[in-house]
Amino acid sequence: MSKVKFDLEIPVHASPAMLYQYFATPSGLEEWFADRVNSRGKKITFIWDDSEEEAMILSKRSDERIRYKWVESEDDESYFEFKIQVDSLTKDVSLIITDFADDEEGVEESKMLWENQIDELKHLIGA
Repeated sequence: MSKVKFDLEIPVHASPAMLYQYFATPSGLEEWFADRVNSRGKKITFIWDDSEEEAMILSKRSDERIRYKWVESEDDESYFEFKIQVDSLTKDVSLIITDFADDEEGVEESKMLWENQIDELKHLIGA
C-alpha cells in the first residue's frame, strides 16, 4: 500500500537559524517533539512515555531543512522533513512540513497532529 504525501505550511515569527535548532538537535527536539531524543551519528531515537521510534537523517542543510526517515518504514519512499522558507521580498519565515500518511483520512489526522505540535513549538519560542 502506498502512502499519501502531504505538505503543511505554517508561518513562524523566528529566525531560520534559531528555528533550525529545534528540528536538528536532540535538545531542541526534546523541547517540543519528544520526551527524550538520543543521537548517534545519523541515527536518532525519539522516546515518548513507553514508546521508542528510530529515524535516520537522510539529508540536511544548516538553517534551511532536515529530512528524517523512520527506520520502521525503510521499505517505502516516506520521510518527514522540516523546511524553513524565507520570502525574499517580505523576509517572512514559513515552516514547511512534509510527511506521509497511510490514506486520505490519515492525512487530515496527521495534519492536525503536526499543527498541535507546531503550536507548542511556537508557544515555546514566543512566535
